[in-house]
Amino acid sequence: MNQKDQALAYHSGDRPGKVKVVPTKPTLTQEDLSLAYTPGVAEPCRAIEQDPEAAFKYTAKGNLVAVVTNGTAVLGLGNIGALAGKPVMEGKGVLFKRFADIDVFDIEVGSEDPEDVIKVCELIAPTFGGINLEDIRAPECFEIERRLVESLDIPVFHDDQHGTAIICAAGMLNAMQVTNRKPENSKAVFLGAGASGIACAQLFIDLGFDRDAVTLVDRTGVIHDGRTNLNPYKSRFARKTSNRTLADAMRGADIFVGLSSAGLVKPEMVASMAARPIVFAMANPDPEIDPVEVRNVRPDAVIATGRSDYPNQVNNVLGFPFIFRGALDVRARKINEEMKLAAVHALADVARLGATGMPAAVRRAYPNELFEFGPDYILPKPFDPRVLLYVCPAVATAALESGVARETIDLDQYRTRLQGRADEIAIL
Repeated sequence: MNQKDQALAYHSGDRPGKVKVVPTKPTLTQEDLSLAYTPGVAEPCRAIEQDPEAAFKYTAKGNLVAVVTNGTAVLGLGNIGALAGKPVMEGKGVLFKRFADIDVFDIEVGSEDPEDVIKVCELIAPTFGGINLEDIRAPECFEIERRLVESLDIPVFHDDQHGTAIICAAGMLNAMQVTNRKPENSKAVFLGAGASGIACAQLFIDLGFDRDAVTLVDRTGVIHDGRTNLNPYKSRFARKTSNRTLADAMRGADIFVGLSSAGLVKPEMVASMAARPIVFAMANPDPEIDPVEVRNVRPDAVIATGRSDYPNQVNNVLGFPFIFRGALDVRARKINEEMKLAAVHALADVARLGATGMPAAVRRAYPNELFEFGPDYILPKPFDPRVLLYVCPAVATAALESGVARETIDLDQYRTRLQGRADEIAIL
């Protein structure tokens, strides 16, 4: 069976789709049903009417995330529409549940109008503890997220922006440690100025990169201060430079970050970079340049891609389940910059542990991996339970310290709860 047939059989077999809803309370007797529905259900309704915060106690709101799309920028498929994007959103729900025990309703909005997406999210917000925006094209995604963060009191997170940026930044911190670099002394080139490219560039600046040492390149070329065709999001990165092409920008650069399309980087561009270059070629399914081509011209490079068949996969599943887990567990009103940076550093820390404390089951799952911190191991694996145990407390702590949490927690007790949750969802 070829991959196409295998994928279609996987999604259609037994029960169509990848998700279902199951009750969490007993429904075996008449008394059970009278408590679950009428007349018993009136009591939590009255309690919530008197105190809206009681919804976190009496309903699933606190562990429920909406994954929302309009299908305008789905994976590598482009604008395929809301309905065609539903399998991806269901898959996102599977990952939320598998890695962080978070329940998801996927919401496909049948409109390309940003105002419709915003209105839908605002209207359904009472149901959810958080909203994960997914596969919405730029620049509309920026405005949708900004407006919802302002209008809602639950976390709103556009994973194509911030999830990618957080994982990329964590790997980059470790790549820079391996190559003895510091953010304030490094030059970085970003190919791709859409949602993920702009978010990555901004997060790098938040980590200490000099804005004048960060160059964005789009389809037209280098984003410089002489360009007149820039939207407001790109124009924030326009800088005074004589560079006009990708080749110009990469000459002497310490870092390349690709968030664009396959084959756009040539070996000679990589050869022109600084000593021990860092090359994150993250286009999917095929990177901007094949790692073998990079090795041929720069055997000293540290390389990451978006693929699982090369070392150092930049995989968003390392971020969003655990970021939302930490945010939900303190009933955060938003996911702010402090929480994102906390996730970056926690992920980087997990990779630096290497095999120390790693469960044997994880090592068995990757039989050919050495898990030794270095050029070929700068990011942890999604199945490593230490990601749950490090990232969630870091995010929760940042929420508490930055004042966006509704509920305080004892961190030692919280880590114990997370250990139990890891066991329960069979990560270990």
